[in-house]
Amino acid sequence: MQPIKRSRKHVEEEPTMAEPKIKYDRQLRIWGEVGQAALEEASICLLNCGPTGSEALKNLVLGGVGCITIVDGSTVQIGDLGNNFMVDAKSVGQSKAKSVCAFLQELNDSVNARFIEENPDTLITTNPSFFSQFTLVIATQLVEDSMVKLDRICREANVKLVLVRSYGLAGFVRISVKEHPIIDSKPDHFLDDLRLNNPWPELKSFVETIDLNVSEPPAAHKHIPYVVILVKMAEEWALSHSGNLPSTREEKKEFKDLVKSKMISTDEDNYKEAIEAAFKVFAPRGISSEVQKLINDSCAEANSNSSAFWVMVAALKEFVLNEGDGEAPLEGSIPDMTSSTEHYINLQKIYLAKAEADFLAMEERVKNILKKIGRDPNSISKPTIKSFCKNARKLKLCRYRMVEDEFSNPSVTEIQKYLADEDYSGAMGFYILLRAADRFAANYNKFPGQFDGGMDEDISRLKTTALSLLTDLGCNGAVLPDDLINEMCRFGASEIHVVSAFVGGIASQEVIKLVTKQFVPMLGTYIFNGIDHKSQLLKL
Repeated sequence: MQPIKRSRKHVEEEPTMAEPKIKYDRQLRIWGEVGQAALEEASICLLNCGPTGSEALKNLVLGGVGCITIVDGSTVQIGDLGNNFMVDAKSVGQSKAKSVCAFLQELNDSVNARFIEENPDTLITTNPSFFSQFTLVIATQLVEDSMVKLDRICREANVKLVLVRSYGLAGFVRISVKEHPIIDSKPDHFLDDLRLNNPWPELKSFVETIDLNVSEPPAAHKHIPYVVILVKMAEEWALSHSGNLPSTREEKKEFKDLVKSKMISTDEDNYKEAIEAAFKVFAPRGISSEVQKLINDSCAEANSNSSAFWVMVAALKEFVLNEGDGEAPLEGSIPDMTSSTEHYINLQKIYLAKAEADFLAMEERVKNILKKIGRDPNSISKPTIKSFCKNARKLKLCRYRMVEDEFSNPSVTEIQKYLADEDYSGAMGFYILLRAADRFAANYNKFPGQFDGGMDEDISRLKTTALSLLTDLGCNGAVLPDDLINEMCRFGASEIHVVSAFVGGIASQEVIKLVTKQFVPMLGTYIFNGIDHKSQLLKL
């Protein structure tokens, strides 16, 4: 038999695709049909449709979000034509929300688009229940007071919130949601779940049927999968090292040399793969500290109010202590490797069978927990539990501070650390100055540098306001560079299209993460510094 190397290219494609699948073909390859379905079911509200909001929403409309609602009480001005592609000369004097809505609808007629001609600040104050109908709210260009009010409203209604702001050459994006669990976190790099250093009985039995010293037929030695080689080598090593696996640098090198010593000829790709994959044997057994922290969380004690995620975490906790013997459910997939067809298929079946057995054990535990807390035992679907099992080692949980809490009680230590750090001082400076600009506007009914004339006075006032804010935050004696304060006034609260497009793009990317519940959204406050060309996260 010839050795084969499995490849994803061999996966059969569907002969035909429905029209929506063709339309969104590229993004389906990233977040799949489940992610696309979540987007198409989502209802997104945009507050203020200037260039920042329009650019953010444009990306979501093109991605196929289900429903959009634009809230903006302003009319299109001549100045809008220079920074917003979603309005044109014919729109001048007309409702900005109506004009932007019409342009966005042209980009994707599958999206249900509507608009409301009302000032968002007024809506936040007079009709807070309005926001409960949405999956997520994108709030652009709001001042601090409105951000705080809206955050309270959205948290009470369990609606996700993304705050976005473009201010001259600076940008700001902040997610706010009580809790965001992610099952399919799609990490860039993650170790294959092969259990080379902790094989279960069926894998052990299969490995024992293969002799590494086989010499007939001549090609047989080249066709042994590296999984088999490494399980055997790990057992051999453990027998001569008091049951321990390699841990030091010297031991790891010695282990690789042991594997290499089993090669009969220099052209044995399977043994080369085994040597390259030897690090998988050295990985610690059991669950990661992050998953351990998750199952130790107080929310893992399921009750009648628990979400599906926490019910499954509670089941995972039981599984790890029982059937899992310290491990999470097996994923069930194996990577490409040099092997005979027979060995590869048999190995694949063993991994799939174990994954299925683990899933069935988890499903039973989920049902029992649901019964115990008085819920329908079938209320969490099989595909959901299966996806949870497949990704159990990669679970993530994001919790965000209330905006009010961050603004009124930030970590003084972190602020001081960022201000003192040459690499982060620009981002921290813009964070302080964006907030100082809002205080300035509250005191003087305009933003610094917004109108011609009085620039020197505005610079002096903004500096005084910024120093007062730093004192309120517990950073007495801290100062900001005069150049940065001067630039902030020079911005004049303008929305520059290129900055708005970039910041709006960042915001829409985070919205997709939140709606699809795939990938890990930003934790912290994102600051774009267009002067130094830096994007940084501040954890305050």
